[in-house]
Amino acid sequence: MIVAVDGPAASGKGTLARRIAAHFQYAYLDTGKIYRAVGQSVLTAGRDPENLEAALQAARALDVKDLANPELSSDTAAVAASKVAALEPVRAALLGFQKEFAASPPEGMAGAVLDGRDIGTVICPDAHVKLFVTADVEERARRRHKELLDNGEASIYSRVLQALKDRDARDSNRSAAPLKAASDAIVIDTTAMNPDEAFATALGFIQKHTD
Repeated sequence: MIVAVDGPAASGKGTLARRIAAHFQYAYLDTGKIYRAVGQSVLTAGRDPENLEAALQAARALDVKDLANPELSSDTAAVAASKVAALEPVRAALLGFQKEFAASPPEGMAGAVLDGRDIGTVICPDAHVKLFVTADVEERARRRHKELLDNGEASIYSRVLQALKDRDARDSNRSAAPLKAASDAIVIDTTAMNPDEAFATALGFIQKHTD
């Protein structure tokens, strides 16, 4: 059983995907962390995330333990992730890891939940269930701003909002696997939803496809 959860930053897709995985006892992979880890690795090496050679080198050297780096939650890592993710050779280098996780979930689990931006369209086009989680960019900026403040990081709402708009543009307009809903995905707009409501909506849809 493969559940694909796609959507823009701060839409609530990660929270929803983790909750779905816990509910069904499926394996969970935050594919955004893969790109954050690559982007952060490039930055740590003092190089430019938009430099193909540097990004590809980091992608090929990626190890699962790199995903535990606490720096990956920063806005800096998020911006770097968006830049390396726009490089098609980098995406190709990381494609196999994601497909293998979905096809053979760790520890013999009965299913996998993957969240990202191209799961339902590129990574797992044959996923049993495809969800596209979205929300108004102003609401997403408010959530991200609050998250940063709660984590003790300095944050200015207007800058967070502009960063999200810039990231949306990059992710949606890139030639390599642009951010978009799969034609057979259910769209869940969480702008006016709390996490429980979003989960109930997703759960109802998933159960229809698993009964």
